[in-house]
Amino acid sequence: MEKFNTITSSVVPLPIENVDTDQIIPARFLKATDKEGFGDNLFADWRYNKDQTPKTDFILNNPNYTGEILVAGKNFGSGSSREHAAWAIAGYGFKVVVSSFFADIFKNNALNNGILPVVVSPEFLAEIFAAVNENPKATLTVDLVNQTITNNANGKSENFEINAYKKDCLLNGFDDIDYLLSKKELIEEFERKSELPK
Repeated sequence: MEKFNTITSSVVPLPIENVDTDQIIPARFLKATDKEGFGDNLFADWRYNKDQTPKTDFILNNPNYTGEILVAGKNFGSGSSREHAAWAIAGYGFKVVVSSFFADIFKNNALNNGILPVVVSPEFLAEIFAAVNENPKATLTVDLVNQTITNNANGKSENFEINAYKKDCLLNGFDDIDYLLSKKELIEEFERKSELPK
């Protein structure tokens, strides 16, 4: 995974509450066993007509809204535990998802796939939507080291929580195996010290 430190980006606003994983990536796309191509089918039923032409009224098809940050309504990622939802979000190019609440399984799947889920207050979320509605090029800055998110339209910031282990993995671009390998010398030293005398 890529190392994550600080991102400043314009955002794609999705002010819809209770977006579940079947809406993020419909079940018919779950047959694949690797991550390739999932971004093409992110929000497929909202994004495309039955003949696969883009729906002009859906946000991902609006060229005014681009960026590496998806800002969503409350309770994002509910429903089934499919990791493919995180694959689709990452495959599209999002590195951060902002909401006032995430389903726990989605949150963990996101972190495991290099996506930072940032929980903000409902008031802060509303201010982001208002800023982007006024100016589609409005930006957010997400600072993982200091665990802050800043709405650059008004200068307001909030702190966000993240598991210390997952933070370390994101900062270093580690998955779980990479993390263990980074501790190889410490593990070997512990094993040497723990050996029983012969």
